[in-house]
Amino acid sequence: MLFEAITTAGQTKILTLNFIKMKKVVLSLVVGFTALTGFAQKPSPNLLNPTNHTLVLIDHEGQMAFATKSIDAIELRNNVGLIAGTSKIFKVPTVVTTVAEKSFSGPVFPEILEAFPNTAQYIDRTTMNTWEDVNAHKAITGKNKKKLVFAGLWTSVCIVGPALSALTDGYEVYVVTDASGDVSKEAHDQAVTRMVQAGAKPITSLQYLLELQRDWARGETYQAVTDLAVKYGGAYGVGIQYAREMVKH
Repeated sequence: MLFEAITTAGQTKILTLNFIKMKKVVLSLVVGFTALTGFAQKPSPNLLNPTNHTLVLIDHEGQMAFATKSIDAIELRNNVGLIAGTSKIFKVPTVVTTVAEKSFSGPVFPEILEAFPNTAQYIDRTTMNTWEDVNAHKAITGKNKKKLVFAGLWTSVCIVGPALSALTDGYEVYVVTDASGDVSKEAHDQAVTRMVQAGAKPITSLQYLLELQRDWARGETYQAVTDLAVKYGGAYGVGIQYAREMVKH
């Protein structure tokens, strides 16, 4: 009887210890899963969102476009329409700047005028490097955003200048490569390479739109975003139009 009692007590103790160990394992798994879930829900600070950057549109003008050969003019205009429209939808702080608008380069693309019709707010310059123009520099830095997104013509001059200058001053620089262009593919590609080597991050126009939307459950911008994609998003936009039509049947 004494042996049986001791055995029973020992088994109970073992079961109790095993239960405690299992409880700790389960608790660890729950904590780990919660941590992983929490981490998955937190986006990278390297991503763009509507409030963490300034968009700078530089010299998207007729005279500059005439000599642009690195990208088809229609594709370029569509891409510029995408980023300008995206900025308007998400109320992104935006600076539109031109160079010698009245005397040489002419007006900005209609796609920019559509999104930002108040031309009085445009900043005209004589400098090729936007960063060296007092008014443009003040307008950009005055937005108080450490991330800057640049797009414009030409890549090797009017984008390289402010991009490298902003990087030197401690800003995070993003370049919308397909909303920029140059006199040749070589000139554009080498300019992008130079900026990337210096620390700039290349992105595309459609990527910019979708990165700001990021969640299709964001109903307040869903309709405007998909409408913009239909208008300027090429094959992707046609796909959205097709899907909308098929849902009706």
